Amino acid sequence: MITHPVLHELARFGVRLGLDRMRDFLEFLGNPLSNLPVIHVAGTNGKGSVVRILSSILNEAGYRVGEFTSPHLQHVNERIRVGNEAISDEELDRLLVWIDQKRREWSGQYHGDPLLTYFEMMTAAAVVFMSSSDVDVAIVEVGLGGRLDATNLVDPLVSVIVSLGLDHMEQLGPNIASIASEKAGIIKKGRPVVVGPLSPDGMRVVRLVGLEHECSMMISGEDFRTLRSEGGRFTWTSGSETIRDLPLKLKGQHQVENAGVALATLQCVKDRFDIDERAIRAGLASVEHPGRIEWLSDDVLVDCAHNSEGAGSLCAYLNGLPRDRKRTLLFGASSGKDIRGIVVRLLPEIDRIMTTQCRHPRSLGPGEVAEQLVGLDVPILPSGMIEEALPIARADDAMVIAAGSIFLVGAVRSLFSEETGGR
Repeated sequence: MITHPVLHELARFGVRLGLDRMRDFLEFLGNPLSNLPVIHVAGTNGKGSVVRILSSILNEAGYRVGEFTSPHLQHVNERIRVGNEAISDEELDRLLVWIDQKRREWSGQYHGDPLLTYFEMMTAAAVVFMSSSDVDVAIVEVGLGGRLDATNLVDPLVSVIVSLGLDHMEQLGPNIASIASEKAGIIKKGRPVVVGPLSPDGMRVVRLVGLEHECSMMISGEDFRTLRSEGGRFTWTSGSETIRDLPLKLKGQHQVENAGVALATLQCVKDRFDIDERAIRAGLASVEHPGRIEWLSDDVLVDCAHNSEGAGSLCAYLNGLPRDRKRTLLFGASSGKDIRGIVVRLLPEIDRIMTTQCRHPRSLGPGEVAEQLVGLDVPILPSGMIEEALPIARADDAMVIAAGSIFLVGAVRSLFSEETGGR
């Protein structure tokens, strides 16, 4: 999945949180952030969906929108988009070569650690590309946490915290309060803040940080509400404003909540962007976010459920489907994930588990995954690499649910894109 030699080299060094290197490097580049209007989006789950919903609505309203998201499913180009189009191979290659050349020039005069990480390199590429593409707004997704994330040098129009869950605890801390503190690090003095549905512990921390920074806040369940109705439609209300019978292409109740957060975000920037109800309806009806409760065929569903909260959202969606055939969970996971916790959340809606592996370097082997599931009251079958496991899973007319890793979902989507005519 890492296709560019510069990125391949930097990927060896993993994640290194901190802002000093990135701040100094962007200043060396002439501070391309200085004139870039940004909506900054953090959260354990749902932040990518909120970015896509915001972008879809703003595009429908006639604005030129930039996006920076991570990770990607199949191609690194997916991370950087302008005008609803991913950056081209040629443009990304040219940009990365130029940024790497600048990094080498910069490293000769920087007194700290001169090596950028993979994510920092991509963040720099996204900022340079969007700032040179005459965008009206850049919607930037936090990579990890918030306070020390490379994206946290922006001065946002609005900061968004979509959700909080127990993920990346080795970097962000052991509990919801500590994770909330890290994610609330994107809050800037005097800038409005939108907050999705959080637990009491998380909300207490975020609210306190917002008050300390003298921010106006729009909080789910207090300042705005979403109510799902029949046919996947929903109603959104904030104060005296109510919009009824809204469509949403994305599937699942959690996506209704994400859409509510996006609409609250637009409410915070309504003085800057003129967005009418037509654009809202059209954007919600057409938004796409591949790999999130996505049917690739009538028997294969994929979802990037890679933590317990994400698995809970997938389980709720599965619960609403007819139980008219056996369900096989085709499960793969990366190192460091709560494998048993993810699967336990899905157990009520599955009949068997086939463990598998994709070719990403962080992907665990099928046997390693299966060992962490011993004792669960469901058949478990280690089944080799995804290329062999997927046809086996589909062979007995079961419904196949591929989940547990974003990288696995990307691999399954790639296999489907290689097919000619499907099954």
